[in-house]
Amino acid sequence: MDGFNGELWNEFQWEAHLNEVEKKSEQLRKFIESDVKGNVPRWITLLKESLSEDDAFEAYVEEELLMDEAYFPEDEDDWEDEDEFDDEDFLFGLDEFDEFPDAEDDDDFDAGEEWKSLSEDFALSDNGSLDNLGLFRDARFYAVDILKWAESVPPKNQDKVFLEFVGDSLKIAAKLAGGYSFGFEQEFLGANIAYTKKALRFANQSLEMMRKLKNKSFFTKQSYAEFNGRLFELRNDIGVYVQDLRDRFNNSVD
Repeated sequence: MDGFNGELWNEFQWEAHLNEVEKKSEQLRKFIESDVKGNVPRWITLLKESLSEDDAFEAYVEEELLMDEAYFPEDEDDWEDEDEFDDEDFLFGLDEFDEFPDAEDDDDFDAGEEWKSLSEDFALSDNGSLDNLGLFRDARFYAVDILKWAESVPPKNQDKVFLEFVGDSLKIAAKLAGGYSFGFEQEFLGANIAYTKKALRFANQSLEMMRKLKNKSFFTKQSYAEFNGRLFELRNDIGVYVQDLRDRFNNSVD
């Protein structure tokens, strides 16, 4: 199947559709959350409810994906093989390499070769998992460290820019996960690109807000240098990844 109407959608068609999906998912989020007015960002609530920043991050990304998923056609069963991966294993990897799902029919996959699961090429295959993607790991570690930093900021100092900065920092990884969930087959590669472009946009916004927070003395000189350097590199890597995905799409069309 190509796109939704028998045609192959490019990144811009997917982007327009995903923008509509996000509008609806935001309405759904406000409806189901206890803070109806939306005054308390979801990540703050998840931090309070979770045992660690890692758990809060995983819960945040999972919720973001589920919100968007609610507005995709229900009859697209072939978008993901639910018998092969469950949500948690797909998003955040398996505890042990020898627990990868059985894939005897795939000549390119040997579950006994653990080195495959560590390669970028493997991450971009149908048998890979999100945590095999180095770019997502970088975004994840960055987001978790931002959550740890955010907890050190007194509530009275948590202004609008601060709250948006932390939220956007989490959304970088969430959008990368959203793109990865569509895979790398030609018919859905445009969706992967569109989601990844959103990750790039949130990275750029985060860089801008980080500069504003620096001027407000939210960071020490050392912490700013560290976070800014990591985010700058992450932003650049996402930009390269977008172009790689575009090349992959264009080559598949040709």
